[in-house]
Amino acid sequence: MEIIDNFLQDKYKVKRAKIIAVFSVIFLLFIFLMYLWLKPIESCTDGIKNQNETEVDCGGMCPNKCEKIVAQPLTVQEQGFVTNGAVDKIDLYGRITNPNNVFGSNKFQYEFIIKDATGNIVASKIGSNYALPAESKYIIENNIEVSGAPSTVELNIINESWVEFTDYFERPQIKVVNKEYNQISSGVGFSEAKGLLKNESDFNFNSISLNIILKDSNGTIIAVNSTAMNTVKSRENRDFKAIWLNRFSGEVMNVEVQSEVNVFEVDAFIKQYFPAASL
Repeated sequence: MEIIDNFLQDKYKVKRAKIIAVFSVIFLLFIFLMYLWLKPIESCTDGIKNQNETEVDCGGMCPNKCEKIVAQPLTVQEQGFVTNGAVDKIDLYGRITNPNNVFGSNKFQYEFIIKDATGNIVASKIGSNYALPAESKYIIENNIEVSGAPSTVELNIINESWVEFTDYFERPQIKVVNKEYNQISSGVGFSEAKGLLKNESDFNFNSISLNIILKDSNGTIIAVNSTAMNTVKSRENRDFKAIWLNRFSGEVMNVEVQSEVNVFEVDAFIKQYFPAASL
């Protein structure tokens, strides 16, 4: 009798398990059907990147073309020349601005064109440089030989190449303090500008460029120079100096020093600052 009772109990358990399984399948099927019924229809106006869209609601099967953000060109804010005391030679300067917040120019070419009072070209200089996002910077060319009396300078920007910074971008933390200018009383040269460069970043730089701009009391540029510091370690403070060999006119009232690191070149860093963009 006990054997029969056990058999009937096992049979009941099996039957019960089958019923539960069937109801579970029915319930899941019902949920799935409700999902299909309530699921929004994919479209090109649903605010979701689905189907085979390139971006949200554009590209792929959608008739709307995705708008491509185009970098605005670099602009020239300032341009000019100063005499440096050498015969038939001048120093050129220009200040350019990158109006883009997420685009940097990893390389652009520029050309200085120097003309005399009659409009004849007496010299020209072609070079290349770079610009970080939203950066305003000076371009300096020293000891440019001229074939006549210079009167005006024209700076043109050509062949811009752009890189988009899709991730967070932080400028190298470099400061210049204790800037001063002095005439040299004895020794080689007419005058010098010096100061202290502070690398406050966590990274070691192979090279840091410095542009020195001297201005008078009216803010007019009267002399320019440039130098570079190599192998600057993290948290290191380093003295720098730039010398003007020849006398120039004007009284220096302000010393402006611009430091820069070419973050587009991995070789500029002893330790990579951030992943290099595809150039």
